[in-house]
Amino acid sequence: MPAEIRKTLLHVETTMVEGNKKAQKPLILIAAVAVIKNPWVDLNSPNKFVDDLKPGILDVAPGLGEMLTSMIINESGSGENVEGYGKSAVVGLKGEIEHASGIIHTLRFGNYYREAVGAKSYLSFCNTRSGANAPIMIPLMDKNDAGRRSHYLTIQLSIPDAPNDDEIVVALGASIGGRPHHRIGDRYQDLKDLGHDLDNPASV
Repeated sequence: MPAEIRKTLLHVETTMVEGNKKAQKPLILIAAVAVIKNPWVDLNSPNKFVDDLKPGILDVAPGLGEMLTSMIINESGSGENVEGYGKSAVVGLKGEIEHASGIIHTLRFGNYYREAVGAKSYLSFCNTRSGANAPIMIPLMDKNDAGRRSHYLTIQLSIPDAPNDDEIVVALGASIGGRPHHRIGDRYQDLKDLGHDLDNPASV
């Protein structure tokens, strides 16, 4: 069955001043969040262990990915406006990290977002287990250039009553713009300075 959604949240943060200096272009961070029933946890059967997560993934992930993507696109105005992107999940205390991972680490979830914003980079991610009011961390990177450090960002928020023990908080994040006053360069100059091949940055 599709995701049992208890609530959704749209988080929008605009930074206009950073380091006592006005940003040339305000940074807008957007998070689309859903609190869902964990499809693999039954509080009436606390010792239940589900070997095959795929049926639950197929039931829940596609619709959830589509809904959260729509929330991001509606707020940002278009997929083209999104520059940085990422995803996150926090599973409640009766669940497993694998449950959080199962929802967000599938193309059936992420591809809706990737295709909607025209991205080439992989979706940066965070998956954790915690109780209500836990920090929800959504790491971001440039949607087309994984070495563009200006877009290494993290959205942080929390929901006072989520996740419950049998819930998962699932989120997508977006940035319009990068860090104001970015001045630490990108990975490529470091690689050049170290004498590493750009096509083989680990020199292996």
